Amino acid sequence: MRKATLKRNTTETQIALQLVIDGGGHYEIETGIGFFNHMLELFTRHGGFDLKLKCTGDLHVDQHHTVEDVGIALGQAFEKALGNKKGIMRAGYFLMPMDETLGIAAVDFSGRAAAVVDTKIRVSHVGDMQSELFEDFFEGFARGARANVHLKTMYGRSNHHKIEALFKAFARALRGACSRDQQMKEMLPSTKGLL
Repeated sequence: MRKATLKRNTTETQIALQLVIDGGGHYEIETGIGFFNHMLELFTRHGGFDLKLKCTGDLHVDQHHTVEDVGIALGQAFEKALGNKKGIMRAGYFLMPMDETLGIAAVDFSGRAAAVVDTKIRVSHVGDMQSELFEDFFEGFARGARANVHLKTMYGRSNHHKIEALFKAFARALRGACSRDQQMKEMLPSTKGLL
């Protein structure tokens, strides 16, 4: 079973998480930010992962440290759980409709961190969360996982739907990238010899 347990403690956040890549979509998530919890819950369900995550952050200062550090820790957990990456598909993508919205995600466990996020969010908050921080989450994940993460909202009206479509698309793109390639199960998906 591909899994990872991780603790990440700084002066700004204390994070403990357990991840099972080949899970059943089960979650116990507590970040102190209700809308962020909801996005991570649906991420877990749509990815088919199991995730226990507790973050105690300095929310009296700002939400930034919590959101970014959760992204970093979650990315590190995927990196750890995937091990040497032999036999994985490595890259995945997904188009996710969410009512009037269409979101796109593409992920590559390339060993190099890069993130491009185009959300077209027009409000300062969605629920109780600062909307500008979603980009920080995905950038943190890309750094922690040493992965390329590309996300784009093609169109939509509801800001809630735009963010939700991206989290669902991201989860399903990750699910594809983490899946095992039966044809090349003993091979590293790279001509460089490492990822």
